[in-house]
Formats: sequence, C-alpha cells, structure tokens
Amino acid sequence: MIQPPLTRTGAGATFLNVRVLLTNDDGILSPGLKALEDAFSPEHEVWVVAPDGERSGYSNSITISEPIRVTQVAERSFATSGTPADCVILATLGAIPVMPELVVSGINIGPNLGSDIVYSGTCAGARQSVYKGIPGIAVSLNSFHPPFHFQPAAAFLVRHLPELLELWNPDHFINVNAPNTPEYAGVEITTPAMRRYDDRLLPFEPPRGGTYYFVDGRPEKAELEPGTDWHAVENGALSVSPIMLNPVNHEVERHYRLSAFMQTT
Repeated sequence: MIQPPLTRTGAGATFLNVRVLLTNDDGILSPGLKALEDAFSPEHEVWVVAPDGERSGYSNSITISEPIRVTQVAERSFATSGTPADCVILATLGAIPVMPELVVSGINIGPNLGSDIVYSGTCAGARQSVYKGIPGIAVSLNSFHPPFHFQPAAAFLVRHLPELLELWNPDHFINVNAPNTPEYAGVEITTPAMRRYDDRLLPFEPPRGGTYYFVDGRPEKAELEPGTDWHAVENGALSVSPIMLNPVNHEVERHYRLSAFMQTT
C-alpha cells in the first residue's frame, strides 16, 4: 500500500525529511547517483529507482510493448530494465511502497545544456516527475572524465532545497548544471543556450556483411551568450534553469495567424 506524501502547513514551513526519489540515465551503479544518495540520506527519506545500465540519450521514451523488470538491490534501492521516465512512472504507480515528494535525477556525467535537454534521459526523469505533479530536479556535471566533483553539486541541492521547492510550480522542472570544480564562481539563473552539434557517421563493416554506424559529434564552436546555461558553466558558475513543459510562443502564433495563407482560407 502506497503511503501518502508528507504534509506541512504554515507560512515559512521548513522542508525537512522530504521523501526523495533518485533516478538517472547513467545506471544504478553511477557514482553521481551515489553522491546524491549520500548527500540526501542524512536529512531525508531516500528511495532509488534507476536503470540497470546506461540509458543516455533516451529522452522521455517509455516502455509500452514489453514488461519492465525490477530488481531490488538494497532496502530502498531498485534497478529496472526501463528508461529514466519508466523509473519515475513505476515509482509513482506503486513499484515502491511510498509516494515521492521530490524526484532528483542525476548527477549526470556530462552536461545537459541548451538543446541537450531534448535528448537527455536525466532531464526526462525530472520532466516525468512534473507530469506526475511532483517537483523534479535534473542535475548534471560538466565533465566526462574523472576526477568528478559531484559533492559540491549535491551539497548545493540539499542546502537550498527549501528555496527550490518554494520556487517550483507544476509548469516546469529545474535543470541544474555544475562545473566540475570544488568551488563555484557563483550561481546563475539561466535560460538554455542554442547548442548544436557537428555530427558524423562512423561506419563499421562486420565480417558477415552489412554495415553498422556509430554517430559521433561534438558541440559546434559558438559565441556563448551571457545569461545562458552554457555561458554560466563555462565561466565557472552553477547554472539553474527553469524548463517549461508547455512550449508556447504566442509571438510566433500571432505571426502565423497574420500570414498570407491564413488571409486566403
């Protein structure tokens, strides 16, 4: 039986002992996930539902054509054969015996800046949480190579959890990107940069015929615009971006309504 979420009343209530669900797209053995668990556990009730292996680039995909295997690996920790979004869906529908009050996805090895948000399984975990009406935070580290400085990012989330929960609303999830440094040159509230990649195909021909392709790419060199997540992280600051779930742009809609083809229909 799923326990209801904790309730708190009164102005200026302190958000202590929050029931936190951790997930990621790097897999349940990722050191970034362990860093979050270590940081949140002393003050909060932590549950982990994460993929049993890497699911990077899976975006918000969900499993609908086959069953999802769930394996308990510790008292409050479960590995699944699904995607990050699947993990949140499973947890909120009863695969664990409690209802999370917060979902934190990460800490991802590698940044999720700008257009990366579209493809990121890390961001999908936080987005799926908000689809379920639960605050969601995605957190990533701007490095693919050790040594990894996960602890400062995890400590930031724990220390500022009351403020982040107070700022959150059901229209968005929070995307945090951290420099891979022991200390930050401040914290910036940012918008996503336009981050394009210089992609290429790497073909491989196996002995028995056919062709396999690997897709490789690096971010294109671009002038970094102040106020964006990429600019902040590259300059040593921790980036916090509210990412809206509903991509409405009334200015573009107005442009279409006033276009010539609308005047002739």
